Amino acid sequence: MAGNPWLARIPETQAEKKRLEALKASVTDLVADAGVRRLVRESWLRSVGHRVNPAVKESQSAWGQGDLREYRSDHILAPLVPIVHRLLLKHTFDQGLIVAIGDENGRLLWVEGDRGARMAADRMGFSEGADWSEATMGTSAPGTALVLNHGIQIHGPEHFAEVVEPWSCTAVPIHHPEDGRVIGVIDITGGPDAIHPAALPLLEATASAMEAELQARRFDAILGKHASPGSLPGVPVAPVLRILGRDQGMVGRGDATGFSLSARHSEILALLCWHRQGLSAQALADALYGEGGSTVSARAEITRLKKIVDAQNLGFSIESRPYRISGVLNSDVERVLTFVDRGAHRVALAKYTGRVLPASCAPGVEDIRHTVQARVREAMLESASVDVLLEYAKTEDALDDVDVWRACLHLLAPGSPRRSGVVVRLEALEGLRN
Repeated sequence: MAGNPWLARIPETQAEKKRLEALKASVTDLVADAGVRRLVRESWLRSVGHRVNPAVKESQSAWGQGDLREYRSDHILAPLVPIVHRLLLKHTFDQGLIVAIGDENGRLLWVEGDRGARMAADRMGFSEGADWSEATMGTSAPGTALVLNHGIQIHGPEHFAEVVEPWSCTAVPIHHPEDGRVIGVIDITGGPDAIHPAALPLLEATASAMEAELQARRFDAILGKHASPGSLPGVPVAPVLRILGRDQGMVGRGDATGFSLSARHSEILALLCWHRQGLSAQALADALYGEGGSTVSARAEITRLKKIVDAQNLGFSIESRPYRISGVLNSDVERVLTFVDRGAHRVALAKYTGRVLPASCAPGVEDIRHTVQARVREAMLESASVDVLLEYAKTEDALDDVDVWRACLHLLAPGSPRRSGVVVRLEALEGLRN
């Protein structure tokens, strides 16, 4: 068949739909018939081989509730669920869609989205804990995507089980960045919107963001010296300085809470993370207090900070002559810029949770803040997709940026319903200019 074989093919007539159903019942015709996608025919044959009953009414739960909670809390995908919330879940509620995350065996671990759709799907067992592997429920996007190790769309009667025929779905496997093995699947299920042509690339981008986060955690783990909560199993995580969107920084490992810093100590660590080569006492004083700043005050603050850091035993320390960080301390700023440089704009934006120490007036911190803002803005304007650019336009950095909103308008298709909101915002901004 012409076109992309991974995208759903919707029957154009009622007769074609009935023919599709008849083919399903007549397995001997499957391989030879060209009216069904080869991927679907082959999946139907596998379903028959697994003795899946096409009249099955619902999927069965693989666990009790207590066992499910324990299993998924320990699963490698557990810390990545917030990424799915940020990138996918907000789009589901007004479109009657469900977002599901399953393990490598097709068992659903998290199912969220439109309440009405979830209640309807629950009646066929599409719920947390249910087994939706191809061997259990036959052809479906999550089960078949795992078998083929490729993103795929399945439309209505292409499903093997009759109970699933009112639904359509798109699913993409998730891979471990270290060895490429499949570790799970992410799925959108619902009506026609679930197999919109944009659904597959959107899920692929979400899976890529999840894999990138695992890779970032792995890098942190390799650089770190101590195991901690939120690390990959059996691998340590380096400490991270969090200064984005915070008036006072925080240092901790992985997703652990860590300990808070005073405003001044937050500024010092931000400066030392940015200037990895180190700063002289005078350069540090200038960055903290302005040109000609007091080196006595800077040295006193460094002494106090060094005692606090050493007491935490996090695997890094502050050295002098010049003042610098010894050991490993990553910052959330560096991680954002790393993703920007890789072109992972959606991930970078998800991690850019606010400006660098927004309340700080230290000249050196203001320089860092403006540099980070400029690099993120430049990357978004140059090569971000329209969906990511629209998300960026709503941030504090870009809310009043006419150039960003104009770029959004330029990228949106002429018939896009989102154009009206962008036009209204542009008119308001340009009115303020005049």
